[in-house]
Parts: sequence; C-alpha cells; structure tokens
Amino acid sequence: MLEEFGRIVVAAVIAWILFLSIDIFWRLPQTGGVSGADAIGKAIAGRGGDQHGGWMMGNIVCSPDASAGTLLAACGVFVAGIPGGFAAAILVYIGNRICHDKGYAGTSGALIATFVVAGFMQVGFLASDFIAGMVLAILTIQGLSHTHASRLIGYIWRWRA
Repeated sequence: MLEEFGRIVVAAVIAWILFLSIDIFWRLPQTGGVSGADAIGKAIAGRGGDQHGGWMMGNIVCSPDASAGTLLAACGVFVAGIPGGFAAAILVYIGNRICHDKGYAGTSGALIATFVVAGFMQVGFLASDFIAGMVLAILTIQGLSHTHASRLIGYIWRWRA
C-alpha cells in the first residue's frame, strides 16, 4: 500500500510538471485562448490572483489542454497500451476543434504523456498510478486555491516570457 502511494505521488509530480510545461510552451498563460477562458482569468485576477495564471486556468476548464491530454492518455494506456494513448490524442484533437481551440497543447500533451506513461510502466509504475496522479495534479491547480495557483502559474510564465 505504501509503495503504491509513493508511485502515485511521483506520478502526480511528473504529470504536474509535464502538463504545466506543455501548456506554458504553447503559451496558454499569454491570453484567454478560448471562449470562457478570458472570463475565468479576469474573475481570478479580480480576486487577487495573477491574470496570466487565470487565463491558463481558464483554458484548462474550457478546452482540452495538456492536463486533459495527460489524463486521457493515461486512461488510454491503461485500457489499450500505446494505441490507447494514440486514440486519446485523437479524441483530444477532436475536442480542441469542437471548442474552436487553435492550439495543440492537449494533443501534444496526450502524445507525450502516452510515451511517458508507457516508459514509466517499464520501471514498475502502473498506468493507474498516472490516472490518480493526474487527478491530484489537476486538483492542486484547480481545486485548492485559484488565487495562489494562478500566482504560481504566473510566476512560472514570467520565466518563459
């Protein structure tokens, strides 16, 4: 039991770094990229959060970004191995087009996460560790404190910008 908990925590850290770095690479904190993301970003900034972090959090909610891609890839790998991860990437791509998202953070996140999850499975991790880890990673960004999470994302964004 303790070993499983440790794998989930490590998977959460890896997933958090993975989806945050992909979203920042695709410049999600730069502006509210999809409908609704701008409103969420402004609401978070109005409560003392960071505007750029709020925009990224809005993009997470309003369109399949790298966090959704990472989670769905872990689910796909759990169900069908690497082909399941590819299927998840296709579904994320379709979801992005439905949301009129011009970016590819979700699709690239799903593809990269497919290989990350498959690679870690070779050293004793389970795909289910990454499913649970990704849920924890999303919770730390979306569920604990919008103000503090947006400030952290904004701080990391300023490193890239």
